[in-house]
Amino acid sequence: MAATDNRTYSTGKRKTAIARVWVKPGTGVITVNDTPADQYFERETSRMVMRQSLELIEALEQFDVVATVTGGGHSAQAEAMRHGISRALCLMDPERRSVLKRAGFLTRDARKKERKKYGQPGARKRFQYSKR
Repeated sequence: MAATDNRTYSTGKRKTAIARVWVKPGTGVITVNDTPADQYFERETSRMVMRQSLELIEALEQFDVVATVTGGGHSAQAEAMRHGISRALCLMDPERRSVLKRAGFLTRDARKKERKKYGQPGARKRFQYSKR
């Protein structure tokens, strides 16, 4: 979370996905893992989720975003990107914080898959009980 030259860096996380995000003033170009975002995220919902924080502050065409995402699936990666972009925008201008916070984009969604327990078929599922 530091500002280097005119770029601002931040990290976003969701489930096991981690997004390293650099935001700088520009024309609205979003690149994910050296691929245009619209090619990387095939689902329209993932594209929408990724851009939500920029749309909320009405700055979609004002910033270029370069991101490196690892882990998780495309949906979690899009949400991790939203988290990272929101955090970077707050670092650039602290006055945006209240708007992004109210929308819930600055909260790290800590829900992860629960681990499977030994001696059982799943995380919560139990083997069928037999009385006789």
